[in-house]
Amino acid sequence: MDCLNLPRSRWCLKVLAGFTAACWAALACAQGVPAYPSRTVQIVVPYTPGTGADILSRILGPRLAERWKVGVVTDNRPGATGTIGAEFVSKAAPDGHTVLFTATSFGTTPPLFPKLPFDPVKSFAPVVLIATSGLALVVHPQLPVKSVKEFIQLAKRRPGQMHYSSPGNGGPQHLAMELLKLETGIDIVHVPYKGLAGAITDVMAGHVQAMISATQTAHSAVQSGRLRVLAVMSPERSAAFPAAPTMKEIGLSRLEVETWYGSFAPAGTPAPVISKINAELNALLQLPDIRELLARQGMTPRGGSPERFGDMVGKELVRWAQVVEKAKIKAD
Repeated sequence: MDCLNLPRSRWCLKVLAGFTAACWAALACAQGVPAYPSRTVQIVVPYTPGTGADILSRILGPRLAERWKVGVVTDNRPGATGTIGAEFVSKAAPDGHTVLFTATSFGTTPPLFPKLPFDPVKSFAPVVLIATSGLALVVHPQLPVKSVKEFIQLAKRRPGQMHYSSPGNGGPQHLAMELLKLETGIDIVHVPYKGLAGAITDVMAGHVQAMISATQTAHSAVQSGRLRVLAVMSPERSAAFPAAPTMKEIGLSRLEVETWYGSFAPAGTPAPVISKINAELNALLQLPDIRELLARQGMTPRGGSPERFGDMVGKELVRWAQVVEKAKIKAD
């Protein structure tokens, strides 16, 4: 019986799945790697419950447990903008049983804190880019601008008089606006808040004029008229704001910025283990129900190779280091 001629045969699919698993096990044995996973896998999330990386861990973790027939648990270790959890993973045994689910702050924090207890490149092995979510430039609806061009023109007429909020100093929203300032030459004053709620509430109230916000966070306020969206910073238009242009569309191609979520393992984790985790997560990200769950969270599934993710993070580290230096941003 030829499986290639029976694409719908469940029997053939089981045979092929068994063959794939056997091949991976043989490869692992040949390289002296024990069977993986052999015990509970710990997904460390360096943020509080309910954040993007935490949501991804709680969506994908149970599915990995089903596939691997072992426990997969989420371990929240928040603090120091993701540094505490990342340090824990960097010092864990490099066997794939402790992995990190992190986000954009992994690339924005090192330029602000050069004496971190780990090296963001040398201490970790990239696994996969899991998902991204969009950012948007939003303003108070009474601000007399309806486009980014008009926003820039107004800011140039009022240097140092307009203000923008962010959920905190050195965060992705803060650095994205500072990048906008550097690219356009505007002078608009940063007002950092201790969290997202105060930052977006004061834009809606008109106490500050603008902010860079996650698209899913701003969506309801834009729909109700409490905020106006001028553009999105993602590579393509957002389903949340289909009428809003991308920064690239209006001639600001360097202002492509997204919130990203990805997975790392400790440096030295065997390549076959990295490959297995990568393959499993890529497979899950293709499932329609997983994609629907992520869409509800305003996330776009990504996937890809460990090398591709590593290259992206490397570019992120360089980019934000340049912004921090040019904008003279200091840690709190």
